[in-house]
Order: sequence, then C-alpha cells, then structure tokens
Amino acid sequence: MSSPTTARADDSSAPAAGGPSDTAPGTPGADAGRTLARCRALVRPSLSAAIGRLHPWTGEMAAFSFGWCEAGGAPRDPSSEGKGVRQALAVLCAEAVGAPGESAVAGAVAVELVHAFSLMHDDIMDGDGTRRRRAAVWKAYGTGPAVLAGDALLALAVQTLAEAPGPRTGAVVGRLSETLGELVRGQAEDLLFESRPWTGAEAVRPEEYRSMAELKTGTLLGCAAALGALLGGAPARTVTALDLAGRHLGVGFQAVDDLLGIWGDPEVTGKPVYSDLRQHKKTYPVLAALAADTVHAGDLLALLTSSRPLDGERAKRAAGLVEACGGRSATVAEARRHLDAARTCLRSVPLAPGAAREMEGLLGFLLHRTV
Repeated sequence: MSSPTTARADDSSAPAAGGPSDTAPGTPGADAGRTLARCRALVRPSLSAAIGRLHPWTGEMAAFSFGWCEAGGAPRDPSSEGKGVRQALAVLCAEAVGAPGESAVAGAVAVELVHAFSLMHDDIMDGDGTRRRRAAVWKAYGTGPAVLAGDALLALAVQTLAEAPGPRTGAVVGRLSETLGELVRGQAEDLLFESRPWTGAEAVRPEEYRSMAELKTGTLLGCAAALGALLGGAPARTVTALDLAGRHLGVGFQAVDDLLGIWGDPEVTGKPVYSDLRQHKKTYPVLAALAADTVHAGDLLALLTSSRPLDGERAKRAAGLVEACGGRSATVAEARRHLDAARTCLRSVPLAPGAAREMEGLLGFLLHRTV
C-alpha cells in the first residue's frame, strides 16, 4: 500500500490563516453533522445487534465505551455518542462507487468495533483514566475486564465481516486482518517513542512520527474507506485511491489532535490546557520545533528534560517556545498537506458526485478543528 507521503498535493491552494478549511458549499459543520447523523442512523441498529451477541458483561462494557450507558448499565443520553467518522467513511465510500449505503453496513460495524477495541487497550497501555470526559473502561470496570472486553470486540469485528453476504467476504476479512497488523505496529512504535531521547541520533524525527500516525490512526480510516468500496463492488484502483484518501485523513486528523493537545480549549477537548506538554508526549508540534534550527530550541529542550514538573507557567512557556520555534505552524501545514492530498485521491477516480461532495465536506470539517 502506498504511503501518504507519495500523494501530497501542492500547498499553494491551502488557506492562508487559521487551519485546514473546507471549501464545499454550505456551512461545513452543519453539512458534515447531517452526514454523520445519517450514517450513524443507518449503522446503529446493526451495531447494537452485534453488541447484543456478546456476553452481557462484556456487552455492557462495550456499550459503556460507545457512550450508550453508564457504568452498571443505566441508559445514557444518546447525544453523548462519538461522531462515528469511520462508519460514515465506509457508508459514503459504498455510495461513492454507486452502491447503496446499506451494502457497507457490515464493514462500518467492523471498523467501529475495532476502533472501540483499540481505544480500550490504548487507554490501559497509556495509563489514561478518562475518555470523552468520563472514566475510561479500565477505570470504570478494572484493567482485566477492559482487556477482555477489547478482545471480545476484536473477535466480533472479524466475525461480523466473515458473515457478511456477497462475493467479497474473503477480500474484506483479509483487508481488516492487514489493518489490525498495522495498528499493532503503530502502537508499538508509539510506545517505543516514550523511551527515546528528545535530541541526538536516537531522537524521534518528525517523519518517523508521521509514519507512526499513518499506522496508528490513518490505517483504520483507510480500512473503513476500502471496506465500503469493496462491499460496494468497486474495482481495485478505486479501492486503493479511497484507502489512501482515508490514510491521509488519518495523518491530518492526528496533526490537528496534536495541536489541540497543546492549545485546545479544555471545554472542547475535555483535557487541561497544554495537556500533552504536561505529559511530555512526543507529538508533532514539539518534534518539529526541536528539529528547527532556531535560538529557542535550546530553551525548549531544557524545559522538556528538566526534573521539575512541566506545569503552570512552565507549561505555558514551553507552549510559547514550541510556537516560536515554528512547531505550531509546521503542524498546521502538515494537516493542510494531508487534507489536500486526500482530496486529490478522491478526485483521481470516478465517484458518484453527491457522495463525493459529502466526503470532501467531511474531510474539511474533521480537519478544521484548529484553535
């Protein structure tokens, strides 16, 4: 599979200020919101039915992870659910190749299950006790139960695709299996980054971080797009183009998340301001700042390697140094490049105009979350 770095568009058409922008007609947020809601409504019955096949205990943890219930099983306001980006990509890609959205429902369910599984296990490995402004599954139910629930979701995802009707069952199961391997490699790289130094020959380079982001974030978005196209009967060239568009979206999405992890509004992100800096996370803005040959890079390195906690005014100063070194602008540019590249991929193959417009609008909306 081609890497996102092989299909980048020229940056000259990117907006001049702020962050990545959507040029689709209408209000991007409202249009994208309607698209996401429509796809969720289509997929939710099958996703609920799949969760209903699990053991009641793991099923409850799964429902908790999706925001459907409280710990203990009490129903929860459905408006608290996630956006459902991956399931929407699967549905839209099926529609884009001329098939009904219903043909992609099994793929949409599978990628949502894999996404939930990966979040459960990532939170345990990273020690993150909160997810979407409430307790992570392992905090609410315990580490062992959360591992078990994640395993159950992974097995259910494979089973869902294996039981999907049609002539491409083997192809879609194979695509999901390949994706799972890439997810594991991406998580392994991310964990290993924690033990590497901030500078020197062993330091994490921005291009290494980009490759990790493609594996950890981009590969599942690409899989969602590819599954929708495969289940919709698309030819190989179209499947490849849509997969690559999803991968670009994932890398751009991660870049914007990295911006929000430092400068995001706590009311929006659910995390304290400068959260990623406080945790000494090796994110793209910091790595790009340290890689820049500027007079402020040394001061930033001193803060990052100090034994003193990076909080309060020290965190604020570190954020200012990252920006002064160009880390913030480099990350905005990274997100723009991948947004443009994703659009280029979509426009490289014949797609149904309506679904293609919805996908382009969704791309812009998801990457237009800068602060």
